[in-house]
Amino acid sequence: MNKSQNSRKTNLFIILGSIFLCNAILAEIIGVKIFSAEKTLGFDPVNWTFFGEYLLDFNLTAGAVIWPMVFITTDIINEYFGKKGVKKMSFLTAGMIAYAFIIISLVTALTPADFWLDVNATTPDGKSFNISYAFNTIFRQGLGIIIGSLTAFLIGQLIDVYVFQKLRAVTGEGKIWLRATGSTLVSQFIDSFLVLGIAFYVFGNWSISQIIAVGIMNYIYKMTVAIVLTPLLYVAHGMIDRYLGKELAEEMIEEASENKAFL
Repeated sequence: MNKSQNSRKTNLFIILGSIFLCNAILAEIIGVKIFSAEKTLGFDPVNWTFFGEYLLDFNLTAGAVIWPMVFITTDIINEYFGKKGVKKMSFLTAGMIAYAFIIISLVTALTPADFWLDVNATTPDGKSFNISYAFNTIFRQGLGIIIGSLTAFLIGQLIDVYVFQKLRAVTGEGKIWLRATGSTLVSQFIDSFLVLGIAFYVFGNWSISQIIAVGIMNYIYKMTVAIVLTPLLYVAHGMIDRYLGKELAEEMIEEASENKAFL
């Protein structure tokens, strides 16, 4: 590999890693909000009864909105840099997520300035408002959410890369859609329920039915988006191949497929 090829390889990893890192951190931070997809789109909640106990509406964590970008980028990194590349980026991202939570916790502990409280003391309709409390409530995620997020993220990434490599051993270089969708199908099933179970059942006050209901909606959304965005994988693959050049692209893909172990 000459200097030019090595530079292109490095640049590709930096670009993919940046997209991965940015979306993963944002998803973890905004994931504390649960929103109604129906009401957001102007529809009434479907109110499906789940096991006669809990209403199954299209309620999702806000982090699920951008999470598809994370596992799409994971599959692209996996395609060209293999398990080693995904693991390197996953552990780096987990460290950055933990760092973000630590900084946020320290910031929320700072004493708010009086003028900041005063100028934001009322809402537009004249009601009393405590902006410091609102800020802390939004950004200060509990220990359970932090543990759940990091645990689900790392386990999900390891499962994704393992399944992806196993499917590549069967499909060869073709059928990108199969190994990308297949690995996402398995890894995001684990991720969708594990993060909710740890954050809101083990450390929170949600019931099992609530965990299952929101988890199902998160999973359905992620899989739907993963399938819809499948053509994007082929577009990205073509662009990357043209950027790297046929020889380097084939060399990287071949090297990436060699390590098929789970860890």
